[in-house]
Amino acid sequence: MQTASTNIGERMGRSQELSDSKRGPVIGGHLGNKSIRDISWLLNIPRSTVSGIITKWKPLGTTATQPPSGRPRHMTGRGQRMLKRTVRRSRQLSAESTTKDLQTWCGLQMSPTTVRRELHGMGFHGRAAASKPSITKCNAKRRMPWCKARCHWTLER
Repeated sequence: MQTASTNIGERMGRSQELSDSKRGPVIGGHLGNKSIRDISWLLNIPRSTVSGIITKWKPLGTTATQPPSGRPRHMTGRGQRMLKRTVRRSRQLSAESTTKDLQTWCGLQMSPTTVRRELHGMGFHGRAAASKPSITKCNAKRRMPWCKARCHWTLER
């Protein structure tokens, strides 16, 4: 039976971020003129992690996790699932009516533009299907030389 390893370097894949209590000794070692390799070996932390902590600490002066950049998304995952369900039920609805439905059912206040943008991200596009002429025996025989679009028509499907 395998035991859970406490060594960050031994785990495969992406690990969780280090706590502030583990980042402090990294900065302490850096201020004590230790090399990145020595700090990594002493604390049993990967060199890339030590280097990343030091490079973030130099301009900011703190090792605390910074808030993410950018504006937060208006729709949550739950709202997106609700929107997808609504559109799948009736694909013919306009963005305005879909917005009104979302506002009445789940209280999401947003504009039709936001709804269109979210639907576009999900793969729903406001396009009509292309009309395809039915190829009958009469149409297939009619291969007019000036109409290049029909030159490749055949009776086989």
